[in-house]
Amino acid sequence: MATIRNRSIEIVPVKTRRQWQSFHGLPQRLRGADSRWIQPLRLQVRQAWAPRQPYFRHASAAAWIAIEADRVVGRISAQVDSLDQQLGRAGRGQFGQLEAVDDAEVFQRLTDIAGGWLKAHGMTDMLGPFDLSINQQCGVLVDGFEHAPMMMMNHNPEYYPSRLEQAGFEPAAEMLAYRGSPDCRLPPRVARLLERMQGRLEIRPVPRGELTRRAETMRELFNAAWAENWGFVPITEEEFRHMVQEMKLLIRPGYVQLAFYEGRPAGFIVALPDLNELIADLNGRLLPTGAVRLLWRIARRRSRKARIPLMGIDPAFQQSLPGAGIAYALIESARRVLVADGIEETEQSWILRQNKGMRSMIEAIGMRAAQTFRIYERPLSE
Repeated sequence: MATIRNRSIEIVPVKTRRQWQSFHGLPQRLRGADSRWIQPLRLQVRQAWAPRQPYFRHASAAAWIAIEADRVVGRISAQVDSLDQQLGRAGRGQFGQLEAVDDAEVFQRLTDIAGGWLKAHGMTDMLGPFDLSINQQCGVLVDGFEHAPMMMMNHNPEYYPSRLEQAGFEPAAEMLAYRGSPDCRLPPRVARLLERMQGRLEIRPVPRGELTRRAETMRELFNAAWAENWGFVPITEEEFRHMVQEMKLLIRPGYVQLAFYEGRPAGFIVALPDLNELIADLNGRLLPTGAVRLLWRIARRRSRKARIPLMGIDPAFQQSLPGAGIAYALIESARRVLVADGIEETEQSWILRQNKGMRSMIEAIGMRAAQTFRIYERPLSE
């Protein structure tokens, strides 16, 4: 795609190794002085774009950097997910990986180039940001900037929402990140419900050695549980296996739980120690000593925070008392393990603002919405 020139800004497709280094290195250069932002592990950042990533079995993507006066001032990606198209959302493309200086022209040029690529691929609307899939990091932080991000969560400068709106984007959806202490008690009515379900409901921890064997059960539960949610895209078998392999090192005893109701799998929950807390001072580097330090910290259980990135209840039980009991039993079982492991704060996200059932359940155990993330959309002009 040809380079676009206007003012002194150039929008350049990312192709060479040096361009990819600039693309991946931009967030740290823009936000390195922000004490709340945490540099992700550089190895993970690079691997997200590796052709062998399972995401690219069903999606295509492109990336650009914005250059002004020989200095990289922004970046963006555009992607088309065939799974999204197959779910009746034909024409909806995505953008992501957005980082830029506080400059309306830079935001406009970046989103225009991404929109042009999407339009050339038959898309009529652009939605985002997604990094790169809705099943990964997504959304622009619009509230709760005072909180440092937990693992796999975004944290952008406060001007991002207004700059996107100036570039013609409108809000499409909002998601919440809830935080609170795991050292809490179930409401009395919930405790009574769980008592009535004794004998029919069983919660079993999944040891690390059984994760691979149980992965498909959890994937099927997740896809079924979230199939009716806004923007849902199923996780493929290959993607889930890859996710499990990436999480294995972090998973501690009892952090993964499966629920069985009358003998059949009915739900699951996954908690992870907050990787960001463990890597905050590594500057994204695992070499020469970062890997050893990280492994030591994981083994010594130094994390005080944990995030619940995955949870799902069989839709056959949703909107019912047994379903509520299954969800609360999973949360309670995970909560006890986290408290015993020294965890002081947990986060549960991404919770759609309109998901009143899940929100009331989380709020009933004392968690409160700490951050709001927004997805934006813009039609692609004729």
